[in-house]
Amino acid sequence: MPGDPPPAVQSPGSGAPIGPTESTEHGRAGHFVVWGDNPLARRLVAELMDTYHAPVTVIVGSMSAGQAPDIAGLRPEDGDPALRPVVVVAPRLSQEVLRHVGVDRAAALALVGRDDIDNVDAAMMAREVSPTVRIVVRIFNPVLGDGVAAMLGDCDVLSGSEIAAPAFVAAALGDDTPRYVRLPDELLMAVNRDRVPDPDDILCGLAVTGGTTEPVTLPERDSAADLVLARVSGPRPRPARRRRRRPLRTTRLLLDRKLRLALGSVAGLLLAGTATLAILRDLSFWQAVYLTAVTALGGADADLAGSAAVQAVQLVLVLAGVALIPTVTVLLVGLVVNVRLALAAGELTEPISGHVVVVGLGNIGTRVMEELHALGVGVVAIDRAADARGVQVARDLDIPVLVRNANSAETLRAASVQTCRALVVLCRDDVTNLETALLARSVHRTEQDRGGPAADPAPPLRVVLRLFDEEFAGRIRRSFGINISRSVSYLAAPAFAAALLGREVIDTVSVGRRVLLVAEIPVGAGSELEGEFCPEVSRPHEVRLIAVRTGRVGQTLWTLPDRRPLVRTDRLLVVATRAGLAALLARTAASPNPPPLVEPKPLPLLAGPPRGRDGEQLSADDSRSG
Repeated sequence: MPGDPPPAVQSPGSGAPIGPTESTEHGRAGHFVVWGDNPLARRLVAELMDTYHAPVTVIVGSMSAGQAPDIAGLRPEDGDPALRPVVVVAPRLSQEVLRHVGVDRAAALALVGRDDIDNVDAAMMAREVSPTVRIVVRIFNPVLGDGVAAMLGDCDVLSGSEIAAPAFVAAALGDDTPRYVRLPDELLMAVNRDRVPDPDDILCGLAVTGGTTEPVTLPERDSAADLVLARVSGPRPRPARRRRRRPLRTTRLLLDRKLRLALGSVAGLLLAGTATLAILRDLSFWQAVYLTAVTALGGADADLAGSAAVQAVQLVLVLAGVALIPTVTVLLVGLVVNVRLALAAGELTEPISGHVVVVGLGNIGTRVMEELHALGVGVVAIDRAADARGVQVARDLDIPVLVRNANSAETLRAASVQTCRALVVLCRDDVTNLETALLARSVHRTEQDRGGPAADPAPPLRVVLRLFDEEFAGRIRRSFGINISRSVSYLAAPAFAAALLGREVIDTVSVGRRVLLVAEIPVGAGSELEGEFCPEVSRPHEVRLIAVRTGRVGQTLWTLPDRRPLVRTDRLLVVATRAGLAALLARTAASPNPPPLVEPKPLPLLAGPPRGRDGEQLSADDSRSG
């Protein structure tokens, strides 16, 4: 906008912004531009710098906000000073800023701010500055994302929470739960090998997860992997049937514990008075009940001729009646108020067990809650902000939601954490997540101990934490025994980086805190892989070829031939690590001057029977003699 101050530029390795004319790194052609100062931006910059060895310019609003100081301090793993990110400080993104960083000469632009509208506005500005630059936008709303992708041309719209949510869901439900990979024409699943009924459905081994501290991804021998990628034979398993409502059990959660104790005490006094009157006055059971009720409710006259014991009992009953009437009144009023408030807020109104408690209803929390709900898993959601993105989504899906602070034992008990299947804590702050997890484990352990020695021993609470810092996650694992943690930015950054290079990452498969990419990559004309056989694509611990889409419409080779050469009309379906995908992109890159296309010869098993010069079919003996 006119009047905006010019952006300041942080030179690589320096400690303060410098003038825009004093740096040339940010304007060179072929670099990548990233706008954002959040954890995803930091991971994305590191991914482009270390995996793809690409120069990056980063636009941040302030050098002291968010992840900007950490981004400025990033250093490439190979030590190349030319790959250090250039940080441009611009309090307000504008077309002038985009021109200043050389968007029109950039290889691609990534807009990864937290707000959908800000990202859409930035994308429209970038398209006005450069009609041809490739744009990758982070958008949570799928409807908005589809519209932006259709409007802006060469534009990919990705959601970091959508990419990362399956990893959190799988961690919450356990390692035996299949994780589905959706291809346009096929459904695959990452699952333990022993859960695949037909071994022929296994496409490749993904990782060795047992017996090692860290999983070994894409092992050299497929048979060594216990986590495999397999084709789904038959229809996808149906979600579990949802739990039916039990209105009669609602009062157990809605009645206050003090009111239940008071009501129980009065009921005990009435029962004791009934028994005492029946014995002292030799009354039948009904007569004793009748006399007790009338006396307690103030309907009995003084009996001066009665014995002292009878008079004492009647006096106690009258006093109990004085307490009974207000107690019942408070009980009924409290019950009605609690029911109405709970129903209006969508809170949990009946006992539940075997559910998943999701804390934090931001972008990732909303996605995780929706996926668990789609799988038929019971969910109770918690967020302290009534206007959080997922609160209304939970109410629309009829999911119980508590608008309270999760760092409270009372809140966790109200969410029935003592009977839940897993706790998933997805707040943005690592320390808050850890505090909530430790408190929940304490509540869960205390409630289980109250069951006494006769109760069945319950397994420890399964906790899944959202943690950004890898070292912090390791210390938590060693100190507190919380072994399951995931990072949204770590899981999403590889897909964003691949999209910036124009390669489609179809899906991701999480293996612990690591991530494998499922991608479809064309074989470039004159590339290193053109003319090579299928086995040459795969490399242990880096990339595994699972299928080849040929140039023929709808033809996919799931059983890979060993002697069929690859051609430029083929597209490779692969599972790869981040480094493996980067290396494969270099091997499939098209040559500037490719040779003419040579169609592959038909495979012997696919070719027709041998024929003579006149086209007549030859017998086996004729073929050998010819």
